[in-house]
Amino acid sequence: MHSILTMLLSLVLLQATPSVVWKAAVNLVDQDRYQLVVTGEIAPDYYVHPMKEKYVGTQLEVEASDRVVLSGDATEEYTPSDYKGVEVVTGTYVLRQDLEISGTDQVTVDGTVTWSACSGDYCQMPEDYAFSVEIPRQARNDKGAGNGSGAGSLWSLILEAILWGFAMLLTPCVFPMVPMTVSFFVKQEKGGRFKALMYGIFIVLLYTVPISVIIGLTWMLGGETVTADIFNWLSTHWLPNIIFFVIFMAFAASFFGAFEITLPSKWTTQADSKSDKGGLLGVFFLALTLVLVSFSCTGPIVGTVLIKSTQGEFWTPMVTMLAFSIAFALPFALLAFFPSILKKLPKSGGWLNSVKVVLGFIEVALGLKFLSVADQTYHWHLLDREVYLAIWIVCFTLLGLYLMGKIRFKHDSPLEYIGVGRLVLIIIDFAFVVYMLPGMWGAPLKALSGYLPPLQTQDFVLGSAPAAGNPVIPGEAKNLYGSEVSLPHGLTGYTDLEDGIAAAKASGKKVFVDITGHGCVNCREMEARVWSDPQVLSRLANDFVIVSLYVDDKTKLPEDKWVTTDTGKVLKDVGRVNSHLVLNRFGVNSQPNYFILDGAGDILRGPRGYNLDIEEFVNFLTL
Repeated sequence: MHSILTMLLSLVLLQATPSVVWKAAVNLVDQDRYQLVVTGEIAPDYYVHPMKEKYVGTQLEVEASDRVVLSGDATEEYTPSDYKGVEVVTGTYVLRQDLEISGTDQVTVDGTVTWSACSGDYCQMPEDYAFSVEIPRQARNDKGAGNGSGAGSLWSLILEAILWGFAMLLTPCVFPMVPMTVSFFVKQEKGGRFKALMYGIFIVLLYTVPISVIIGLTWMLGGETVTADIFNWLSTHWLPNIIFFVIFMAFAASFFGAFEITLPSKWTTQADSKSDKGGLLGVFFLALTLVLVSFSCTGPIVGTVLIKSTQGEFWTPMVTMLAFSIAFALPFALLAFFPSILKKLPKSGGWLNSVKVVLGFIEVALGLKFLSVADQTYHWHLLDREVYLAIWIVCFTLLGLYLMGKIRFKHDSPLEYIGVGRLVLIIIDFAFVVYMLPGMWGAPLKALSGYLPPLQTQDFVLGSAPAAGNPVIPGEAKNLYGSEVSLPHGLTGYTDLEDGIAAAKASGKKVFVDITGHGCVNCREMEARVWSDPQVLSRLANDFVIVSLYVDDKTKLPEDKWVTTDTGKVLKDVGRVNSHLVLNRFGVNSQPNYFILDGAGDILRGPRGYNLDIEEFVNFLTL
């Protein structure tokens, strides 16, 4: 258990000591006149720019409404400091905004402070502090009444965490665990409901306890951060991805009837000797598998939730992570509980085995994602897009034939007729197969963009001129040292930031920085659903020099491209060098993230993360 706990502790990313700790309050001036006061305590060795600075200055945005009216412009109070002849803010920083609030009922004042903290010549990416201050009815008569707890902000973070927890069920990294969960609990002989409950509790504990322990350690040790490398390793390294692939293929073979997956008899004997704890070891390891497998999708979300919530608070990150983990665990606990009810139904023939076989086909299809991630990050070219699609088409065609009774497995009963429910599944299955077929000739298949390898890995695309020799694939060794590379939708760009900036300066264009990864599911969705829009594609092609920085590419760099960190660690491959670059220069550690730079390399806009709203992305690109 010690080794498991150690591994889990290193799976969590926390932000360092916050650069500025903010608190918001609203004070009564007289009658309907109020003043919002946002006070920031800037950490030692940091400074921020005052509001009067046009491009880099701190910003206070307050949401107006029919009851909350802004009176004049926001003001600031600070003791000026100097850095290389530039006026900056250190120590205590106070922002004020006069308000006029009508009515006598309770009202909420919402807003955001945006700032960019600097230390020496290095400035972090912009950070946000969202506040929501409630002014109760009695505050109308209480001079100086206010609420600086930021409780509304905490509740908004909890709500966001809950929504993300539910949304994670549909991601390619998490959804493959659905059939595995159902199959595991269908086979439970006793205590199914109790085990289902414990399954959900284990998931919550495996997310929340390690984070709580690390938060405690960071406070006791002065805010030491946990490296993000473990996220990158777990999500993109060949070893965990191959292990996950093998696990899913083994479960699929078991579902098909090749063998039964059981725990060692010694474990089960000891577990069964205590009826109230029967089989909990297997339930725990299933929960652990789910948490580990899901990190390639949930890791960035977990990190984002923590970064947003860790603004000098001790309990906030724990509470938000608890909310996330409960929402994430709930669907799986219900799935685990449902099979325990199914077992009480009459066993009509081999219907239960049919369920397992269907899940087996789904496991084969979804398990390929892990092999595909390793294939893309290491450029093995085992699962280029057309190969991946061909396997899926064959897999789901066989599934359709099985549902029709044309294929039978070892423990199947004869199929005398096709019921309505089975017929619906057959129609859905073959419709899906027909949908995938055009993909063999280059159809984008946007609905599957998160699962499939990039289109540029496909050898033949109908309507495209044949390429001379092998197609250029972003991330290949010959293209990683600044030369131009092919990108989705016929775009071209660079994989070296400085070369891209130089090209932009020469052409008079802006730089579009694409922080991405070969194994990044959300990156593929953005490329397929947002980049493909004519307005977006036109702007990317004509107004920008694109620089794609792959943070998970395992290609080794020549020695003159190695980077030595401040701690003396030497980074020798493309992914680690790019990860170090984007963290230190752009202040982000997840993908996708987008920035716009000018010809001098200064940031004009960003970061912009995963968001499928095309209109907002067009606005982001319109300078």
